[in-house]
Amino acid sequence: MKRYEIRSYAKGTVHKNSHIYLGKDKHYYSVPYRHIGKRIEIVYTHSFVEIYHRHERLAAHTRKRQKYGYTTMAEHMPSHHRFVSEWSSEKFIAWAGHIGDHCKGYIIGILDKKQHPEQSYKSCLGILHLAKKVGNQRLDNACRRASDYGAYNYKMVERILKKGWDVLEDDPLDKTEVPDHENIRGGNYYK
Repeated sequence: MKRYEIRSYAKGTVHKNSHIYLGKDKHYYSVPYRHIGKRIEIVYTHSFVEIYHRHERLAAHTRKRQKYGYTTMAEHMPSHHRFVSEWSSEKFIAWAGHIGDHCKGYIIGILDKKQHPEQSYKSCLGILHLAKKVGNQRLDNACRRASDYGAYNYKMVERILKKGWDVLEDDPLDKTEVPDHENIRGGNYYK
């Protein structure tokens, strides 16, 4: 006998990356790409999530609670079909290339991190829009620093820009030169 689970409801829209967002868990679930832009209803319990459009079930997933994670069925994604949206990996890479080489490399890194590139389009768009606020040079520097950290996400780039870490010198002191000073003993002292 199956245990009864209380159902909860939410409304949303299918994003251009072919996912809906369940705010309760801050998690994304895939929906067949042909429903992009449609208003949907989400029905969820402790163990599952179902997505409906006009009382037709579009998708069902096991419920996950990983913040900002994605639950994706490959057949839902437009990259497996001859479908071209206004968002594409090539478009984001070209846009980033106009900002700078570090930004372009960073966007490629973000796209490579996801199993389906569409899952990273929102991050790419957010990062590229930061150029309007801070300018191309600062964004390119922030992308370089975030790449050095190995952190490929919007939050890291935003934090670097907020804290001004993009304008810091990599190595303000050249550590190979030891200044002359009477208190410095040198290598001969220890023989």
